[in-house]
Amino acid sequence: MKRNCHLLMIDPQNDFCDLPASYLPTHPVTRQPLRPALPVPGAHQDMLRLAGLINRGRAGITAMSVTLDSHHRFDIAHPTFWIAADGAPVAPFTEITAAEVRAGAYRPRHPAGLPLALHYLDQLEAAGRYKLMIWPVHCEIGSWGNNVHADVRAAYSHWEEASLGIVAKLAKGSNPWTEHYSAVQAEVPYADDPDTQFNTRFVRTLAESERIYIAGEAGSHCVKATVEHIADYFEAEYGAAALGRLVLITDCISPVSGFEAAYQQFLQAMAARGVQLMQAAGVLTELIANASATEPA
Repeated sequence: MKRNCHLLMIDPQNDFCDLPASYLPTHPVTRQPLRPALPVPGAHQDMLRLAGLINRGRAGITAMSVTLDSHHRFDIAHPTFWIAADGAPVAPFTEITAAEVRAGAYRPRHPAGLPLALHYLDQLEAAGRYKLMIWPVHCEIGSWGNNVHADVRAAYSHWEEASLGIVAKLAKGSNPWTEHYSAVQAEVPYADDPDTQFNTRFVRTLAESERIYIAGEAGSHCVKATVEHIADYFEAEYGAAALGRLVLITDCISPVSGFEAAYQQFLQAMAARGVQLMQAAGVLTELIANASATEPA
């Protein structure tokens, strides 16, 4: 009998891909090539493998979802938000703590933002998952960098046409006062913003599937945070055995440079909990077999 197989693509966007020159369009105003803001080494090849998997195995895929990191230029995790004590800009990849802000080492460019920023930092550090990292402005809403990698988009568009289905698109990260690594919950949810709270409806949709294949970028951050949240919910609601339905396609995921160890620890932790680790070739074999299975009555 044909199984319900869901492909979840996490942030397969231009800004996260180490695209070659042939993939870079020209900015119509500056006439310079547009370049990814936060390229993850290996991500372009990840996306080519993912696109190939979709193209060759699409008849075995019953549902697809894609998450889209979607930020404003002014964001608590962007350099546009902060200034150093001496008035200098804060460089990308700077880590900022609540203690440093209280000591005056960093401050919001807009003075009125200080109480909100400190509240956020206190809540973030209490949760113990991450400290605030300042990233280059990336995945700005409406920008080329926010768009899906061209091969992946073409592949899932073919699936939509062949299956008469719709790839669910989930934007996350538009609240400038919280980081949103996980596709299903911001790092610090806010009571007055449902988009930052746990997306129970979507995770329950995933739970309807017998296999949930997961790919995307970056393995050290958005993939990691998303899968941790989903795994915790699955275990609490459906029991530990439900984690066996989650499959990480490890050759379609790469970590941010400098965070390779965190990514490997994440893979080991997920495998220990029952999440399956597979490569695209093994997933393709499953999808081809699923495509030829008898449709449920």
